[in-house]
Amino acid sequence: QVQLVESGGGLVQPGGSLRLSCAASGSIFSINTMGWYRQAPGKQRELVAAISSGGNTNYADSVKGRFTISRDNVKNTVYLQMNSLKPEDTAVYYCRAVVSLRVYWGQGTQVTVSS
Repeated sequence: QVQLVESGGGLVQPGGSLRLSCAASGSIFSINTMGWYRQAPGKQRELVAAISSGGNTNYADSVKGRFTISRDNVKNTVYLQMNSLKPEDTAVYYCRAVVSLRVYWGQGTQVTVSS
């Protein structure tokens, strides 16, 4: 079993920054893709950014140029640096990891962008 624990969410003003972290623990031989998804009230969960074990990245168009995903394979941790935050970035952010072809999700962390 694999556990994903997120941290770093909170309340921030428009234009501000936050950094999310997600640490994986448990029965891990190797983690394939890690990523961040978000779900706003009344909307479907959507991909924000993903990163492969080799470091290839993929971003939603709405966050390109503002968010940066990275990972530390030694610590089994993925990060999401979020800059120039907008009110429309408000959502619950979920970490996702693929481990041995199985998909795991974190519990989610709330990000609220408001003045």
